[in-house]
Formats: sequence, structure tokens, C-alpha cells
Amino acid sequence: MYAPFFVFKGEFMNCDGGAKPAILVLGIGNLVMRDDGAGVRVVQELQRSYRFPENVRVVDGGTLGLDLLPLLEEATCLILVDAVETGGQAGSLIRLTGQELPVALQTKLSPHQMGLKDLLAVSELMGHSPAEMVLIGIQPGSVEMGAELTAKVEAVLEEVIAKVLLELERFGISP
Repeated sequence: MYAPFFVFKGEFMNCDGGAKPAILVLGIGNLVMRDDGAGVRVVQELQRSYRFPENVRVVDGGTLGLDLLPLLEEATCLILVDAVETGGQAGSLIRLTGQELPVALQTKLSPHQMGLKDLLAVSELMGHSPAEMVLIGIQPGSVEMGAELTAKVEAVLEEVIAKVLLELERFGISP
């Protein structure tokens, strides 16, 4: 039995209405491991194509792991975008929230998941865990060395961007 490293208190309880939440959109991944860099590519495109209110940070987290802790300390709401091993077809998408995240991270979904799991656990231990977290995962086709995404993952990037924007809309944010 695992102990969850955050408490889920209902769908987007602290991220809509009321006081302005601090929202972090965090793309995780390694750009030199093909599809593992998909999360980073999504946030890079969001940074290029959209302007967000001052309470929204869109960050290329790369493979920084625990170095991202200061960003989580400020975040009320977290949207993670990452390559996620689901056993599905390359380019398939998954959305996880609440209690699904700690369970999913225990099954090593992401090629660099240990750093992400550690990051969220340390954030919780320090009392700075975001109240609401959503993971938008992309099934990689290849995580071999290389800078290019596979065609199937490249083909879904716009859909992933749309899903991130939809999550932001649920949090009351329009870019």
C-alpha cells in the first residue's frame, strides 16, 4: 500500500474561481531521446504561440528533476506534459488526475519518472504540493537517441496543445 503524496479534494477545487491561483504548465522530457522530448516541445510551442496571464507559468522543465522544486512551491495548480509509457500505440494520449498520479508514477510510466516522482514527493514533504495536478501523457514511439519526434507523436502535438488549453480553461484561464 502506498501513501499518496498529495490529497485530492475534488475536481479543480482550488484552481477555478476565487483568488487567482498560481498555475504551472510544466513540460518534462529529454529532447535528445526522440519522443521523450514531446512534453518539452508542447510547452515550447505554447510559449511561442500564446500569451498567458501573469499567474500562469509555462516552463520547459527538461530533465531538471528536483531543481524544479522552487517552481512547485509557488504553484497552486500543476499541468504536467510528458511522455508516458502506457503500452498503447505511439501517439496515444492519457489524462491522469488526483489519486491516479501517485499510482501511475509507481508503475514507472515515464522514462525519467523517478525524478518526477521524487519531485512531487519532496514538494509534498515540504508542504508545497500543488492542490490540483493533471498529467497529460503521450505514448512514445521511440525513446532512442535522436532529436526528431516519430511521425505518430509529431502528429498529435497540436491535440496535446489543445488539451493543455482545455485544462487551463477549466482553471478559468484564457490565453
